[in-house]
Amino acid sequence: MKKIWIIGAGPGDPDLITVKGFKLIQEADVVMYTDSLVSEKLVQEAKASAEIIRTAGMHLEEMIDCIVERVQAGKMVVRLHTGDPAMYGATMEQIALLKQHGITYEVVPGVSSVFAAAAAVGTELTIPDLTQTLILTRAEGRTPVPEREKLQELATHHCTIAMFLSATLTKKITKELQQAGWADDTPIAVVQRASWPDQKIVRTTLSELDEAMRVNGIRKHAMILAGWALDPNIHEKDFRSRLYDKTFTHGFRKGVQSND
Repeated sequence: MKKIWIIGAGPGDPDLITVKGFKLIQEADVVMYTDSLVSEKLVQEAKASAEIIRTAGMHLEEMIDCIVERVQAGKMVVRLHTGDPAMYGATMEQIALLKQHGITYEVVPGVSSVFAAAAAVGTELTIPDLTQTLILTRAEGRTPVPEREKLQELATHHCTIAMFLSATLTKKITKELQQAGWADDTPIAVVQRASWPDQKIVRTTLSELDEAMRVNGIRKHAMILAGWALDPNIHEKDFRSRLYDKTFTHGFRKGVQSND
């Protein structure tokens, strides 16, 4: 079968890959990886005879030619992507060209940087009675976004927003969220290189976001989390789900009547 495996390598920490993804790396004859974003330690788990190919400096057609040549030679090829391939992974364009060569694929999901960032700051992005929606997006820069997905439009929902690939656009982020009615003191958490040894966490507010990024020298590899779920004092407030409320009945537990 002519097939490749597209594997989510996770956010950085080599231990945050799935067991399935790890096993496939060990079995592969060829490991192609985004060397600017994927941990070298993870790639070193490949067998000694495996061919290791760095792809950060390659354009799309070069990568496809490389994959096709090796798959047609009967080799097992894995393609390692940072985070989860479904989020800004640029995988569909690769798959479209591979299909033209009769090559199928299997995607192995990975831990997205948005969840690694939330873990780093110790927050839950959906808080009962506060926000039950998380928007994953990016600010519009060199890459345009559809008209109805402009940041200001999305921000009118006043839920938690996670922004990928937006570290150089903090002035724009501040302006658009303010125009959507967000308060200047809305909590923001920025996590640079989530789960890597040099991870950096910056807590700030909407009005101070751009200055905080400047002072900390953060202009790439950063996840921006915005909304009241990021309040650093959220644990001191009484937001509780019904799931563990003793009066709440569900399929595995009968609720008890409150005496109040």
